[in-house]
Amino acid sequence: MGDIFFDRQIRKMMYENGEDYVFSCISGFLKEADLIVGNLEGPITENASVSLFTTSGSDNNYVFTFPTNVAKLLAKNNIKMVNLGNNHINNFGKEGISSTKKYLDEAGVDYFGGAAGDESVYRAKIAGIKVSFISYNEFDGDSASKVVQKIDDEKSKGQMVFVYTHWGDEYILPPVRVKNYAKMFAQAGADLVIGSHPHVILPSEKIGETIIYYSLGNFIFDQYWNKNVSTGLVLEVVIKRGEINIIEHKVSLNRDGRTCLVDL
Repeated sequence: MGDIFFDRQIRKMMYENGEDYVFSCISGFLKEADLIVGNLEGPITENASVSLFTTSGSDNNYVFTFPTNVAKLLAKNNIKMVNLGNNHINNFGKEGISSTKKYLDEAGVDYFGGAAGDESVYRAKIAGIKVSFISYNEFDGDSASKVVQKIDDEKSKGQMVFVYTHWGDEYILPPVRVKNYAKMFAQAGADLVIGSHPHVILPSEKIGETIIYYSLGNFIFDQYWNKNVSTGLVLEVVIKRGEINIIEHKVSLNRDGRTCLVDL
């Protein structure tokens, strides 16, 4: 799944309707998966919201913090792993990152990636299959060449490698530099590359044997001004005999804060 966000309008909806409301029409679908991974677009802290009720485009409108109940809410809805490698995880500095990890640990939600100097690799065993999750945070993380080395190291251990990226420019097609990163990761042997940050669904392609999704768009977010930002993809990744098959599920982000499945 794509970008997950619990501040501004989403925070307000959770206060008014209860924390379960935003997942209320998709929770059953999520609970069918062995593992769900998403991009947590901000820290979980005890701090009051800075962005709530701010003017769109103002500086504070882009400073995010999520309520402390979010970690358990993720776990309750089977989102048991999140990428922390993005341009908002550092909105409250090292203390915010530390707080995020504390609440995720307490809720039993695993994580990988982070800000500069804190990009962890997570090795999971999913239905008997060994998979390494590597984050590439273009804005505040390891260089692409260092990620290539991580991919090579994990492949040498016999792992499948999924790279979760935060890259590109918002609302537009992938620029040349992003295409080049994708080629680098594919040539290094990544099995699957999943992008986030543009907040819209972008095209996918296959480079050699590597499946590339440049952006899944939003999953939970308070962007509603057109269908491009209020629609996202959830990928159902099926692994059999070392081969990956993907089923795409489209979701709609409703103005009432709920995310719901849409028939393709």
